[in-house]
Amino acid sequence: MIVEGGKSIYGASVGILMLDAQFPRIPGDMGNALTWPFPVLYKVVRDASPDRVVRQGATGLLDAFIDAAQDLVRDGADGITTNCGFLSLYQAELSAAVPVPVATSSLMQVAMVNALLPRDKKAGILTISGSTLTQDHLSKAGVPDGTPVHSTEGGQEFTRAILGNALSLDVAQARADNVEAALELQAAHPELGAIVLECTNMVPYAADIRAATGVPVFSIESFVSWFQSGLSPRRYPDP
Repeated sequence: MIVEGGKSIYGASVGILMLDAQFPRIPGDMGNALTWPFPVLYKVVRDASPDRVVRQGATGLLDAFIDAAQDLVRDGADGITTNCGFLSLYQAELSAAVPVPVATSSLMQVAMVNALLPRDKKAGILTISGSTLTQDHLSKAGVPDGTPVHSTEGGQEFTRAILGNALSLDVAQARADNVEAALELQAAHPELGAIVLECTNMVPYAADIRAATGVPVFSIESFVSWFQSGLSPRRYPDP
């Protein structure tokens, strides 16, 4: 058998561009490597804090994200994703800068989820920061006009700890914040047929949201798992 080289690292198809953060990343969080049933490559983009990316529009960070994405490709990534849904702002630029597929944001699932639902239902978005999630973020992720959006900003813990880059996290309260916000989204929109979690740190609470609302919940975990399955399809033994 002859095999070909060209990479520095093998066996990890997905490269993840990480924000520069210190808050706890519990299992389920995109930045906790135990979340994934397959190997991934990580690259931290220095100075890309949660506040700077989510509340300040990632201003001045494009070149740093491009450099990091190119490093991941050189290291061996076959596809690039990010650990913040707000980075949909850079979808076009990152796609143009690297020779591999790019999936910047969980928000890119919304249109696909809508296609799965009955005609009288639509997907809604749960975000960490509704006050700074703009039409530009949504448009660049292909989110249809009129998509319902609600935020965890009214909660006590989740938005505060993540965007404040806190060193501790009250997991039970963060879970309660996410469930309460999801129920508020559902109550305000009877047409809600599914929820797409914008924030990659919401994944640990997806099952709780599903149980509370009764509707399917899609997240960066579902998106990247699908993404990875295309980059590295499972090989089955011959019958």
